[in-house]
Amino acid sequence: MPTLRALRPFVHRDYRVLIAALAISIFGSGMWAVAMVYQVIALGGGPLQLSMVAAAGSVGLVAFVLAGGIAADRVPQRLLIIGVEGANLAVIAAITGLAMSGWLELWHLAVGAFVLGVGAAFFFPAYSAILPRILPPTDLLAANGMEGTMRPVLQQAAGPAVAGLVVAALSPSYAVAGVAACHLLAFLILNMLGRNTLNTPAPAAKTTLLHDLREGVTYTLRTPWLLWTLLWACVSVLFMIGPIEVLIPFVVRDQLGGDARMFGFLLAIMGVGGAIGSLVTASLKLPRRYLTVMMALWAVGALPLAAVGLIQSFWVLAGALFIFGATGSAGMVLWGTLLQRRVPPHLLGRVSSLDFFVSLALMPLSMALAGPAAEVMPLWVIFLVAGAIGPVLAAVAMIAAKMPQDELAHPLDHAPEEAEPEATSAGPTLPK
Repeated sequence: MPTLRALRPFVHRDYRVLIAALAISIFGSGMWAVAMVYQVIALGGGPLQLSMVAAAGSVGLVAFVLAGGIAADRVPQRLLIIGVEGANLAVIAAITGLAMSGWLELWHLAVGAFVLGVGAAFFFPAYSAILPRILPPTDLLAANGMEGTMRPVLQQAAGPAVAGLVVAALSPSYAVAGVAACHLLAFLILNMLGRNTLNTPAPAAKTTLLHDLREGVTYTLRTPWLLWTLLWACVSVLFMIGPIEVLIPFVVRDQLGGDARMFGFLLAIMGVGGAIGSLVTASLKLPRRYLTVMMALWAVGALPLAAVGLIQSFWVLAGALFIFGATGSAGMVLWGTLLQRRVPPHLLGRVSSLDFFVSLALMPLSMALAGPAAEVMPLWVIFLVAGAIGPVLAAVAMIAAKMPQDELAHPLDHAPEEAEPEATSAGPTLPK
């Protein structure tokens, strides 16, 4: 049954331990997003100071994500994940102590946000790399779908909501203490991870960090389906994220006559769409035409954005964002599964970090350009371009990488497949 398929990873003890710790940790991250804002305000900070603290976290993430991928392929992922959660616990506990004692300053928050960003840069490549070690290949789609379902529910909805209640009832410092409690519990649970895995890799030869990075980049450049998907993601982020994050509030105000509550509700609907898309994908088998389905989901899901600048109805806009969230998350579940099924295990951490890096690299630029673009052209033109660029690029990527031929040459829907040998520039002969 489809529902049972989504729950199949829970048969494995180590997965239950890992997903429980991840759920608690991302719930804490959702609490931190609100607690940090109001802690800055409580210290007398304004938009500039809040930007400084938020930027510190982004800098830590982007600056270290490639190093995190190298570490995930060099260091046992179990130790890396536990170490990151321990570091998160230490920094949030320190901020809690400083806040409770009245000694907290803005630079403490900036340093803490930076450390948390660095931690995320090491955690997620290691998490992506450890899943194939503790789960059989046929359960990876369900596991990725479960994470994709949890993240919007816990990090974007439940965590911020609980933190808001704590801040309103007590103070920001108590909300920060709640974040520390989440990381403590996650740290304790992660220490229950077993030391043995289903797929234990052979010891790697000692190499330099530069060699490891070059090996990951070379593999990506020589694997067409991987390279062209990353190129699609990079350009799509540049054109879509800025309009969604920066300009939709003005669509709400100018076209719908709404306020911040309406904007927040629209974001929640997009998050619900993401959760449902992930859960549905987790409940199904990996499609035989997995690359075609993945690119089609992203392409079709981007189309509603083209009409956002002309929509005059709240419910129509909500439907457009729901579709965008659902298809985007469903495609990401497939993408994560393909990385884990087709990338050789000894390269998975580095390739996952490259994926993370490429996805983030142009996001700040997209946000920085959205505002000036709105000053010189109508919003409907910006959203028309944002919605149209995705499908066009998806078609280009599928043709350039010969994705339909590649997915037929490397079926993943029935018998588990071993990692494939290195690809050549003429096309892939191997397997997010």
